[in-house]
Amino acid sequence: MRSHRGFTIYSIATVFSVAMLFLSCKDTYKRVGEEAATVIYPQGVAQNFELTYTETNEEMTTEDEERSRIVAVLKSPISEDFDNLQFQYRTFPKGLEVTFYDEEGNQSFLTADYGIIYSNTNLLDLQGNVTLTTYDGKKLEAPQLYWDRKQDWIFTQQKFKFTNPEEGTIMDGEGMDFNRSFNFLTAHKTYGLMTLKEDKS
Repeated sequence: MRSHRGFTIYSIATVFSVAMLFLSCKDTYKRVGEEAATVIYPQGVAQNFELTYTETNEEMTTEDEERSRIVAVLKSPISEDFDNLQFQYRTFPKGLEVTFYDEEGNQSFLTADYGIIYSNTNLLDLQGNVTLTTYDGKKLEAPQLYWDRKQDWIFTQQKFKFTNPEEGTIMDGEGMDFNRSFNFLTAHKTYGLMTLKEDKS
C-alpha cells in the first residue's frame, strides 16, 4: 500500500517538473544592437511616378549633341526609393505599367501587381499577374517576369501562357526568354494543348 502511494506521488512530481520545464523555456530575451531586426525605410516615396528611358544610336560625351528616342516609359501609383542602401533598389508596391517603343514607334504594354528595379544590375523584377501585350496582339501571361534593361532581354522561369492571334496559336509552358521586339523567342518547356495554324500551300 505504501509503495503504491509513493509511486503516485513520484509520478505527480515528475509530471509537475516536466510541465515547469516546458513553461520556463519561453524566450524572453530582448534583442538589441546588431541582433535586432533592422527596419528599413525608403529615402523617398513618389506618387504618380513616371520614368522615361531613352537611348541614342552612339555613345555620347558631355558636349555631344544627338537626338535620342524613347525606349520605354514606366508608370506607377507609388515608388519607394531605397538607393541609400548598399544594394540599391526601387520598389513599386501598388503595381506598375511599362510601355515599350520599337524603332518604328510601335507600342507594347506590360503590367504587373508589384515590381523592383535593382539599380546596380539594371534588372527589373515584375511579380503578380504579369501581362505583356505587343503592338501586333501577341500576349504573354506569367506570375513573374524579368527585364534586363542593359541586355534588352526579357525572361521568366515560371509557367506562362503565350497567345499569338496572328497564327491562331496558344502555347503553355515553363521558362521563356525573348528580346523586347518579340522577333526572337525561346520557350524552354512547352506542354498541354497547342493549336497550330495549318499552312494551305
